[in-house]
Amino acid sequence: MAKTSSRTGLRASRLKYDDPSLDRAAPQREDPQWLERALEHADARSLPVWRNQNLVGGLETSAPTAILHGVEMHRHASEVVFLGLAGDAPVFAADYSELEETKAVELLGEGFTDLRRVGPLLSEPEAALLAYARGILFWHRNHRYCGRCAAATRSRKGGHLRVCTNPECRRPSFPRTDPAVIVLVEHPGGDGGPPRCLLGRSPHFPPGMYSTLAGFVEPGESMEQTVRREVFEESGVEVGEVRYLASQPWPFPSSLMIGFHATAASTGIRLDDDEIEDARWFTADDLLALKARGEDETLCLPRTDSIARYLIEVWLEAVAG
Repeated sequence: MAKTSSRTGLRASRLKYDDPSLDRAAPQREDPQWLERALEHADARSLPVWRNQNLVGGLETSAPTAILHGVEMHRHASEVVFLGLAGDAPVFAADYSELEETKAVELLGEGFTDLRRVGPLLSEPEAALLAYARGILFWHRNHRYCGRCAAATRSRKGGHLRVCTNPECRRPSFPRTDPAVIVLVEHPGGDGGPPRCLLGRSPHFPPGMYSTLAGFVEPGESMEQTVRREVFEESGVEVGEVRYLASQPWPFPSSLMIGFHATAASTGIRLDDDEIEDARWFTADDLLALKARGEDETLCLPRTDSIARYLIEVWLEAVAG
């Protein structure tokens, strides 16, 4: 189902990395014998990951595609995780990060790359699968030891649980994702100026890129509180109404981006946060002119596979039609 903005009636294609077509088959994870049979299934396939990079074919073309391997390669992997069922075919993620790059390429072929490089060009199911594989294997690599007693942990339930091996502890750890808010702040006009949106620039962004503001949810906060705090900390702008729009898995390395629209209660910008080096108000005409002339390293918007770009496009359609 396509996402729809309740404000504008805008129908947009599904956000990248969000595709429900894979059956995650949660009940089957509980059955070790079923998982063993799944690994031996004639149609079983795995998605190789090497040091947070996915294996992708056709990197120099306009139509790259995920490369899947048979399960015979699993003996070289440090971790194998059951992702789900594509029809009747079991799909796994396999981590080869402990191999040297030359050995990984020799075994699996060339084409390991950062998913963000090719995500916008992949089909929705492929992009979602690669993101899922990258994200859950990142979690495994960072939870090999118990956070309570420091003993080694062991994978269970097809890779969707790790259990401390210390018999006096046995602490379970489940895959986690870090919630982060991302917000399009709008001043609706009526103050002598047109409607405009607030975009900021981090020193870590690609040259010229301005994006919506974002930040992680802190303990004890609601998401709406986080929106107000982050916007004020990063820009000095106060916001009133906060409304949820959409969410997107963002395993770079392990976030869930929760998208909001917020209405500004002030317009003065004060940059007191080291995370933002500049912030500006952009009108719809500003953004339309940018898109017409072409984005470049002097000024550009977020990538088209990001929820940041989605929030901007929703706002732009609402204001400019």
